[in-house]
Amino acid sequence: MVKFNREMVISAGQKALPAFDRLIMRSSKLAEQPLIPGETFDWVSYLESNAHTIRAEAKALLTDTMSVPSVQEISPDHGKIATDGKWRSFFMYAYGVRIGDNCAKAPKTAQIVSKIPGLLSAFYSIMLAGAHVPRHTGPTKAILTGHLGLVIPLKREACHMRVADENVVWEEGRFVMFDDMYPHEVWNDTDEDRIILLLHVKRPLRFPGSALRDLFFAGLRASPFVRDGLRNLEAWKQANDAPAPPAPERMAAE
Repeated sequence: MVKFNREMVISAGQKALPAFDRLIMRSSKLAEQPLIPGETFDWVSYLESNAHTIRAEAKALLTDTMSVPSVQEISPDHGKIATDGKWRSFFMYAYGVRIGDNCAKAPKTAQIVSKIPGLLSAFYSIMLAGAHVPRHTGPTKAILTGHLGLVIPLKREACHMRVADENVVWEEGRFVMFDDMYPHEVWNDTDEDRIILLLHVKRPLRFPGSALRDLFFAGLRASPFVRDGLRNLEAWKQANDAPAPPAPERMAAE
């Protein structure tokens, strides 16, 4: 059996993805820009109209933000940008794979996001107080990223994201979409946690780019990157949901 060499595959992917992205953008229905206007997608108004339901479910579920795993525990490939455990995530969908147990814990949110065309990933993204995600880019132009503000610190301006030259300050109940292939950086310079619903969706493309995009995502779902992440998530759940061992019995007095 050929052993999977993660570093070799990452290196090969980094060399191949620029050409892939050039092909993708030739078929793009959207102009290339850091921030994508919300009215571009019909479903954004639907999502925002359900923000109160999603927010209530997230707040009830995430009373203890440390009860969900950090990003690097699930995806070691994020280790360079998530080093301090302050970026945590609760996945319902991951690159098209439905996480049944987590969807059952957030059934209303899971049902709402399931109606979004081209949905790839959906998760509550928690940035703990003082968190910082350094400047980085996403993997491919085939993906667009969206944030729905759920729980935002009172000092909103100190909790923000910069995408290229655009500064984004989240608002509760408002959605923002961006192309994460532009360099972006995130700060939470407050003493409160920030919670958003983070979505990855397929970039709208014409044929043949759409076929190439879907073939890429089919391969990604079957790849060790996604499979390992799902295994890490299951291992984390088993380790953290396991009942505490019984206390040792006291020895009877002689």
